[in-house]
Amino acid sequence: MSKQSKHEGALARLAVDGWIEQRDASSWKTSRRWQQAMARTAARLYEEDPGDDLRVPIAHVMLELYDGKVDDDMLVELVEAMLPLEAAALGFVA
Repeated sequence: MSKQSKHEGALARLAVDGWIEQRDASSWKTSRRWQQAMARTAARLYEEDPGDDLRVPIAHVMLELYDGKVDDDMLVELVEAMLPLEAAALGFVA
């Protein structure tokens, strides 16, 4: 099972909410809207030194966006689904 099929529901939610866009038939990319949200979060976290774990800023953004709207399990799934997309957007993945 591929990571994308594992997170199909979360990817669909992120797409409907405008945080990711379909790159082609089998891949996704982060939207400009998501990139703006990550930039705002990065600026806030810069002073706190969140470390090297990319999940930290992603989780901060997800909590801001979905606080009270999704349960904890869905929040985890959204973070895990976004992780490889954000890593690719930042050039961390070939």
